[in-house]
Amino acid sequence: MSDLRPGQSIFTRGAVDLGALAARTQQAPAASPAAPATTPAGPGNGGNGGFPGAPAGGGHVVDVTEANVQDEVLQKSMSTPVVVAFLAPGYPEVDQLADALAQFNAADGGSWVLARVNAQADPRLAAMFRVQSVPTVYAVVGGQPIDAFAGPVPPAQLRQWLDAVLRAGGVDVAVPEDPRLEEADEALIMGNLDEAEKAYRKILSDSPKDAAAEAGLAQVVLAKRVAGVDPQAAVAAADAAPDDLAAQLKAADVEVLAGQAEQAYQRLVNLVRRVYGDDRETVRQHLVSLFAVAGPDDPAVAAARRALASALF
Repeated sequence: MSDLRPGQSIFTRGAVDLGALAARTQQAPAASPAAPATTPAGPGNGGNGGFPGAPAGGGHVVDVTEANVQDEVLQKSMSTPVVVAFLAPGYPEVDQLADALAQFNAADGGSWVLARVNAQADPRLAAMFRVQSVPTVYAVVGGQPIDAFAGPVPPAQLRQWLDAVLRAGGVDVAVPEDPRLEEADEALIMGNLDEAEKAYRKILSDSPKDAAAEAGLAQVVLAKRVAGVDPQAAVAAADAAPDDLAAQLKAADVEVLAGQAEQAYQRLVNLVRRVYGDDRETVRQHLVSLFAVAGPDDPAVAAARRALASALF
């Protein structure tokens, strides 16, 4: 799960026991404790409303107090992820986060509940959640807090955090397409290999583990290797000279591009069994580069990796 919390984790200050919280909310309130020390006392903080974004209602956005926290947070979290935002209306950074949460909630069509708490109007509830500053945001799933962060965060990071919360709550989250990847793929499709290679390498410099960019770059490298090669002639030459290393590698390349990846893998695994030393390492590396074209989840790649391991050892 993405860690958006600056400095010390909220949870290192003491776990929030929502079971105990539920019991406490059912008791008559005693004298209210002091408000969180760093919560500002400023404009627009009268009452529990006043939050920017969507009004409470419809079950997806609720304004929560100590009186209704059990129903609106604990009970709802048993079936739907609940994001509890401790806010103080009237402060720009707090209002921006509140507005972003409301917009994401609307965009997600009710797949999670936004529970907003005015930390100054309900300091007992803020104290129960060990809130020390606003904004503070908790994710509650199955009656338990699973993650939290304090302070404003950029919308892109907030989106990542919400997606992680939804996945933890069993909600399917669509992975958005990276526009940079779409541009790189388009360049590859159009045959602009240098442009495509530059684009894929830029993505990998920012996200070294991006599997789609790795596969795209491998396709570019492969396409450059076989540029100007006659596929039929390459395969015929390899079949006529089974111990010709260069011919076998070239034939495997054109077979992958022709959609005959399994045949190409088998060709090189067989070659690994027949050669030794530097030649064996050359074939192994070439085969691994072809695996990258398909990606690690391809079942043919998994089978070929097992065959390669058997041939090597």
